[in-house]
Amino acid sequence: MINIVISGYGKMGHMVEEAAAKYPGQCRVVLCSEDIQSVEASVAQDAVCIDFTTPDAFRANYKCIAEKFKAAVVGTTGWNDIRDEVVSYFEKCGTTLVYSSNFSIGVNVLFAASERATALLEGKGYECSITETHHIHKKDAPSGTAKTLAGIVASSMNCPEPQITSIREGEVPGIHTLEMTSYCDKLTFTHEAFSREGFAAGAIVAALACGSLSGVHEFKDIILK
Repeated sequence: MINIVISGYGKMGHMVEEAAAKYPGQCRVVLCSEDIQSVEASVAQDAVCIDFTTPDAFRANYKCIAEKFKAAVVGTTGWNDIRDEVVSYFEKCGTTLVYSSNFSIGVNVLFAASERATALLEGKGYECSITETHHIHKKDAPSGTAKTLAGIVASSMNCPEPQITSIREGEVPGIHTLEMTSYCDKLTFTHEAFSREGFAAGAIVAALACGSLSGVHEFKDIILK
């Protein structure tokens, strides 16, 4: 049985709690906390922390999470500039970490498809661009998912990262489009989330995987094996 502590009890925190309830006998939410640093060590040491907070909150809390918890699943974005620092600290503490810019299984398949397609198009006259659309409440722009896609393109095509256009409107859960355009045609990959439930479901899959993992992992490397 995997014990889960949810860090951040907003919309995503509630969805993670609901997603966990779909795995009776495999995991259970033992605590939902707006202040992860106040969680008792006796609770944290036998639990996976699932973090969907804000970039500022995660920056303030990641050392505490690494020090106190058995493992962590981090869906918060907007901290890529300190990624190496975070990874090193979790490794130093011996705490398992699974992170992703997007825990949707469909998005992680998009990552894999984009990596393969852009590798095939390298040197063949194609230019890439990325558009991402999210709800008006999203704190970071471009999205972490769009940045991940841009990194994939740059690595696969041996080129600078492509331009990212960010749109914030309404309550859109998330749409990501990669366009690969030449003088004679265009190839388009699009993933559209209908709700945020897919992010919560993926986070629970990651938490369950933590029972047999050690070290630091991106979610895509776990589900695409």
